[in-house]
Amino acid sequence: FFFAQILETMSEPADGSAPVAVDPAVLEDLVKQITEAASAVRTLKEKEAATEELEPAINTLTTLKVKLTDMVGVGGHELALNKSAYKKEKKRLEGAEKPKVKQEFKQGEGRNSKLAKKMLEKRQAAAVVNNTPAGEKKIMEEEMAKEYDPEAVEMAWYAWWEQSGFFKPRDDDETSERFVMVIPPPNVTGTLHLGHALTCSIEDALTRWHRMLGHNTLWLPGTDHAGIATQVVVEKQLFKDTKQTKHDLGREAFLEKVWEWKHAKGGHIYNQLRLTGASVDWSREAFTMGDKLSRAVIEAFCRLYEKGKIYRDTKLTDWCCTLQSVISKIEIDNVELDGETKLSVPGYDKKIDFGFIYSFAYPVVDSDEVIVVATTRPETMLGDTAVAIHPKDPRYTHLHGKFVKHPFVDRQIPIILDEVLVDMSFGTGAVKITPAHDPNDFACGKRHNLEFIDCMTDDGFMADNCGEFKGMKRFDCRYLVMKKLDAMGLGKGKKPNPMTIPLCSRTQDILEPRVKPQWYCDCNEMAARAVKAVDEGALRLIPSSHEGVWRHWLNNIQDWCISRQLWWGHRVPAYFVDIKGEPKANSADVSRWVVGRTEAEVKKKAAEKFGKPEEDIILSQDEDVLDTWFSSGLFPFSTMGWPDETNDLKLFFPGHLLETGYDILFFWVARMVMFAQELTGELPFKDVFLHTLVRDKYGHKMSKSRGNVIDPLWVVYGITLEELHENVASGNLAEKEVKAAQKAQNEQFPEGIAPCGADGLRYALLLNCSQGSDINLDINGVVSCRNFCNKIWQATRLATSNLVGYTPAKTPLEGCRPDMPLVLRWIVSRLNHMVKRSNEAFTAYDFHELAEAGRVFFWEEFCDVFLEYTKRIFNNQEHPFRTDALETLYTVLETTFRALHPTLPFLTEELWQRLPRREGTTATSVMLAKYPQAEDGWTSTEAEAQMDTVLSVAKTMRAAKANYKIAPKATPNVTVRLQKEELSALVKSHIEDFQKLSGVGEIQVSVGGAAPAGYVVSSVNEYIDVLMELAGNVDVEAEVAKMEKEKLKLIQNRDKILAEQKDTVKYAKKPEAKQKEDSERLVKLAQEIEQKEKDIETFKSLA
Repeated sequence: FFFAQILETMSEPADGSAPVAVDPAVLEDLVKQITEAASAVRTLKEKEAATEELEPAINTLTTLKVKLTDMVGVGGHELALNKSAYKKEKKRLEGAEKPKVKQEFKQGEGRNSKLAKKMLEKRQAAAVVNNTPAGEKKIMEEEMAKEYDPEAVEMAWYAWWEQSGFFKPRDDDETSERFVMVIPPPNVTGTLHLGHALTCSIEDALTRWHRMLGHNTLWLPGTDHAGIATQVVVEKQLFKDTKQTKHDLGREAFLEKVWEWKHAKGGHIYNQLRLTGASVDWSREAFTMGDKLSRAVIEAFCRLYEKGKIYRDTKLTDWCCTLQSVISKIEIDNVELDGETKLSVPGYDKKIDFGFIYSFAYPVVDSDEVIVVATTRPETMLGDTAVAIHPKDPRYTHLHGKFVKHPFVDRQIPIILDEVLVDMSFGTGAVKITPAHDPNDFACGKRHNLEFIDCMTDDGFMADNCGEFKGMKRFDCRYLVMKKLDAMGLGKGKKPNPMTIPLCSRTQDILEPRVKPQWYCDCNEMAARAVKAVDEGALRLIPSSHEGVWRHWLNNIQDWCISRQLWWGHRVPAYFVDIKGEPKANSADVSRWVVGRTEAEVKKKAAEKFGKPEEDIILSQDEDVLDTWFSSGLFPFSTMGWPDETNDLKLFFPGHLLETGYDILFFWVARMVMFAQELTGELPFKDVFLHTLVRDKYGHKMSKSRGNVIDPLWVVYGITLEELHENVASGNLAEKEVKAAQKAQNEQFPEGIAPCGADGLRYALLLNCSQGSDINLDINGVVSCRNFCNKIWQATRLATSNLVGYTPAKTPLEGCRPDMPLVLRWIVSRLNHMVKRSNEAFTAYDFHELAEAGRVFFWEEFCDVFLEYTKRIFNNQEHPFRTDALETLYTVLETTFRALHPTLPFLTEELWQRLPRREGTTATSVMLAKYPQAEDGWTSTEAEAQMDTVLSVAKTMRAAKANYKIAPKATPNVTVRLQKEELSALVKSHIEDFQKLSGVGEIQVSVGGAAPAGYVVSSVNEYIDVLMELAGNVDVEAEVAKMEKEKLKLIQNRDKILAEQKDTVKYAKKPEAKQKEDSERLVKLAQEIEQKEKDIETFKSLA
């Protein structure tokens, strides 16, 4: 809870200084260390470890916990960041090695390069051809291909699904259980990335599962116009292509360019969704700037205005000079500076100095005295309208009621008394007041009724009221102001100063606090209802750890500035009223604004309000547009036809689930909840599942300039390194960034990216989607999941060769007898377990568990065990249980394909279509078949226990051969020694399996007795031992000599650490993490030495 709250709220430092831009990686790393240390302590306690072994682990945990509490002071529910402790930890982390790749991605290291080289060369030699007419059911070759090719498998299926209407809900079904979800509409700024692919993988799996459960299912697609993001991208592209700005084109022509961009990019986004398998209802596709949703935006604005929730006011805003627009607080990146720092600023050829505090003096009027003030932004002194002192400061008592003279403009500035703002003990005790450019000064200006002077233009130049500095760039002005003050003898120098710089997250421009009239939405009552919904359980946030952050943010919500000074977006439906024949009204007069749904409605309202005929009313619509998140906040019900009482609104609102990334919990999720409750009286959904973020394999955020951004289609179809380079070069990056990105691509994808198919990509994302932990995605991990798909293909190809001509029983496993072979009863029980596990994982939104359940069952149980242990049945046409085995095989395959379909839609459709059908089956597609449920009578704990025994015996035999260095082709004789007579029949019935699968020779089964000479004993469990003959199967002398060397090496490694620890003073300086590694290594070395000594004695006994 506290960890999440720090990241979301960016809490104030404990020393009261400016907010710190908290890097999540610093806290994540520390929390991860604490978690691992706690786990180590727990493990040692469970083992009842000795005190000398336990104490170092406890000390490590304690040290880490102290480090966290030093960094984050916790009292009640309040948080405060200790800036110095945070910086120290951040510096340590930055100096450390690259973050470790998660264990699940270490497997398959280098597989991508190998597969990419092979498959991309194959693609160039012969492209895959789709012979199926568009929209028709796929034409498949009668015989399965020898090699799994994801492109060949996945082609044609989606077009058939879509053309057949499989994705559409039943519009006339008012009785069935429903499942409704809207897609988080991706920005129409470009292409989808892997974060979107994770969203698609999760949401499509849920949608297909609900559809297969028989629910009336709607997954509604759409895109967001993304006001700021889209305008910035189009402006950049326009300037790159034509060297023109939006002002060169004019508003209407520029908007035409944006619509062209939307049509081009929106189509590509939808193509990406199709190719990754998203089973959305395309007939309901929505766009936030489309007519239906635009009408809903106007209606929502008008209703909220009529309720008094929306109002216009002049306040201090966060202004982006590049955008020439205000932005909201949650669109700001705060960059913490320790002191002197040079930063790049848009519009400047050289970097600008930040991290200084400048001092200068104001001459007191009618006196030789001066009063010294300090500022981090000297250019704003051109907007100063007061100097504040504390009323009780004895140094300035004689200056009460006096004025100072501005050195550059013809203005006398009052010296005011303010005990709220001024701290007598800080600096000179005098503070310059710039009400129009600083939040604290703004409040002071309001208290003292000061003049508010805006000394800057919208594009970041000094305004006409700045005298000789008029027209200068703001940061050029900074240097010149101080230079001239120095020349006048008023400059008092500068010194480094820690500070926080606010950046626009879209443009990276330095934000300016400026006073601007804007439209605001009062969110207090709406936020209180949203908190109540979570408190009372009407709305579930999953994981629940987000609930604390939800309450904290909404309980401290501020009025939302909803207007933006952009061209792309929904125009504010408000009009300024002038009266024909009367002087033009003051633009600051709030009473002159009238809000309405149409111009005709507004004209009528204005005529009534001002008592004038409609023909005398002159209207000017506000040039501003609404914040993108305003229209996005209406998405769950505007897409259903609101404000009209449509059939869709009746059937499909409220929805059931909102699934999205945790990073937009407040940008989007909270606003949807607030707007839906306010405008419809309903919650928009019952559950909110917040998935983690996708990072690269080193834990870095995806960034074009890093070269680690991956288009999902590159993973689906593969891409060469040259094509990756071309993609980066064709974008909006500067030449320096292009080179850096291409260098990173060379390192990460030297042979390009292997084609893994949509199924491989989806499965990799789901397999590594753990609640509360970001995904560090290594492309090799995706290749491993592509190989899992290959395993399914090859195993099915082998298995179905036995099903040629087979007609399944009318009901699953009909006629199967309880006396049939153990492996058949066991696989059915494990199948039932997988089905139960999968349904439970869907219900719990545990997608790692879902994917792992399918992988473990098919690969480790079906392939590694069932197919191996049934070969002798299938290879014998006369085997008495062959029919039982065929029915079991068919049932397992058909059920598994249905269970895996939500996660592997293309592969399972291809394979399910190749299976024979049971009598009475009506589903034409696996996506319309019933999702399997756990069956009564299929689970057998007895069969599972017996099979576990058989597998353990086989595993022990293989392990013994490996441990004692017996050649793989050698077949040593074995005795299985039992302590229970009743186990004899079980072991004897699998002797042939043990011989074949464990590579052993003659097997004897005995009850009790000593091990024969020349045999070694390996324990299976308390009732079974495996006795393996070593004599004649190993070179005893050579093995003993080899093990003696290995033992010596282990002892040397142990002694090296112990010697280092003896110098306690020097060792104490070693990093704590390294000391912890040493302690763990010593424990492990002691165990390895002990085992090596036992092995040596065992081998010596054979001589």
